[in-house]
Amino acid sequence: MALDSKIPSGPISDKWTNYKDHINLVNPANKRNLDIIIVGTGLAGGSAAATLAELGYNVKAFCFQDSPRRAHSIAAQGGINAAKNYKGDGDSVHRLFYDTVKGGDYRAREANVHRLAEVSSNIIDQCVAQGVPLAREYGGLLDNRSFGGTLVSRTFYAQGQTGQQLLLGAYSAMNRQIGRGKVKMYNRHEMLDLVVVNGKARGIIARNLVTGEIERHSAHAVVIASGGYGNVFFLSTNAMGSNATAAWKIHKKGAFFANPCYTQIHPTCIPVSGDHQSKLTLMSESLRNDGRIWVPAKLEDAQAIREGKKKATDLSEEERDYFLERRYPAFGNLVPRDVASRAAKERCDAGFGVNKTGEAVYLDFAAAIQRYGNEQAYVKGLDTKDTKLVTKLGTELVKSKYGNLFQMYYKIVDEDPYTSPMMIYPAVHYTMGGTWVDYNLQTTIPGCFSIGESNFSDHGANRLGASALMQGLADGYFVLPYTIGDYLAPDIKMGTISTDLPEFVAAEKAVKDQIDKFMNNNGTHSVDYFHKKLGKIMWDKVGMARNAKGLNEAIVEIAALREEFYKDVKVPGTDKGFNQELEKATRVADFLELGELFAKDALHRNESCGGHFREEYQTEEGEAQRDDENFAYVAAWEYTGKPSEAVLHKEPLVFDNVKLVQRSYK
Repeated sequence: MALDSKIPSGPISDKWTNYKDHINLVNPANKRNLDIIIVGTGLAGGSAAATLAELGYNVKAFCFQDSPRRAHSIAAQGGINAAKNYKGDGDSVHRLFYDTVKGGDYRAREANVHRLAEVSSNIIDQCVAQGVPLAREYGGLLDNRSFGGTLVSRTFYAQGQTGQQLLLGAYSAMNRQIGRGKVKMYNRHEMLDLVVVNGKARGIIARNLVTGEIERHSAHAVVIASGGYGNVFFLSTNAMGSNATAAWKIHKKGAFFANPCYTQIHPTCIPVSGDHQSKLTLMSESLRNDGRIWVPAKLEDAQAIREGKKKATDLSEEERDYFLERRYPAFGNLVPRDVASRAAKERCDAGFGVNKTGEAVYLDFAAAIQRYGNEQAYVKGLDTKDTKLVTKLGTELVKSKYGNLFQMYYKIVDEDPYTSPMMIYPAVHYTMGGTWVDYNLQTTIPGCFSIGESNFSDHGANRLGASALMQGLADGYFVLPYTIGDYLAPDIKMGTISTDLPEFVAAEKAVKDQIDKFMNNNGTHSVDYFHKKLGKIMWDKVGMARNAKGLNEAIVEIAALREEFYKDVKVPGTDKGFNQELEKATRVADFLELGELFAKDALHRNESCGGHFREEYQTEEGEAQRDDENFAYVAAWEYTGKPSEAVLHKEPLVFDNVKLVQRSYK
């Protein structure tokens, strides 16, 4: 099957406008005759459900949580990008486009990224109209701060809870449509298979997680908005329930899976404290605006800190190595996430780590507190030489910007980050890979669309901070409502699709057979036992740094673990009601297949780019070394029965608007 990205012709700045001018539209009177299923109610799914229902379509929305408000989008902390240039520091649509392509290490599709930059300003207007309480300056205008990989301030924010506030805006819009009867909400439901009729997506099989009932749901189109697959590593910043099942099920029904090895390691997470943990906690990238990252300059000081003989505050400025500022003076602490993560790992691997495990660096706000305190004292006409006063004023200002994040750190670590530096270490966060989609956000299955983090399209090999919320809302509010109408236009006279079709019967039987297999499997180990084993393989051999030897070993080990899983997993309880172990079993079964494809994709890509770092392919300075001649393409994998037998399809990436150069942030 040849990949057709359906990118419109013409200059990149005109593509989206010309496309909208010439697509097929659905008459408002006909939209009420068309049904759309949306799986996932985070920022992408929630905004899509609200917008499509507002347009007149009949929407069925599914989430496995007890409320759409609990979608993992609420965990996004730092902000959302938009090219409004409120700071007057030189931002523009083109610069946001360029920063995103460069930040993704030139492995993103230009047309999609430019469209994203174009609609970014509309997102902010939409959210303000909904009442989202974005931060404002003294004059009343919306405030901005900087994020990694940029030289401008374009990130809009709501303290350290931007995702939560944006989700509440989308949820309120969707709730209005639920009240009107245009959105039928299915809480505590999990999609377990896609139904394809005559080559088109026409429905899903879902399990009611409360009653255990297996249900058939039909529609004229299906939209997957179920997020990423970071939990394939077991430990990640994702909520424990976040999973890849919806995306993986459509992959097994014919949707190509693109670039699974492009997974982001976030540099500012609270370090692992032991094998008792089930997830990791993110400290927002916004903290890198004011926090300075460092380790001791001398090995003996690092050793003394690990042994509890010294504290961070005992070291003078001369005894500290601000390694990001040293290595990347132009961007300093605001280099992209992949660069910052590898730099922290390099220092810790060299023996400079500062916690008991040796896997942590400091994120220090002492300088920011003094800087802000001096400014506040000067503005108020107070004594700038009064150290206690300056510290008090600076702490208050830092608290106003990041207070909830500092409180969260204190509750988890039991250390006061206002008086002692935070400890951070990289952890799995966001997945740039996902289901392959064309310019219309449609997968290789006609009628099956994928939006937000569940698709691959906008971030290349590394997502810039604050761009996830931008993509989710862009897809849901401003892109999918156009593109799905173009697809649905021929279906206006089709009528309701019956769930009695043979394809629904077969899909339901396959779901029930898998559940029966789990319930009747008299194994000896829990689901978490296998998930943790998978996570260790993934982190050790497919994690921040990879090599051919480790990847080959991972492929063999994951296949063997999957075989052991089906033979020896124990799922207690019953399938006739609420059973979280059964939920986990179906999800981990998918992770055990996805993990193998992940490693296979990383093995075939003989280059380093963004979040994909092959140890064999790096510069003398230890930076990622791309191979544009041989690997400037999207790797889209076709399922043929086993992950090991997946067939590779290539979508060449054409760069007409940016110059391909090796990334530099020095």
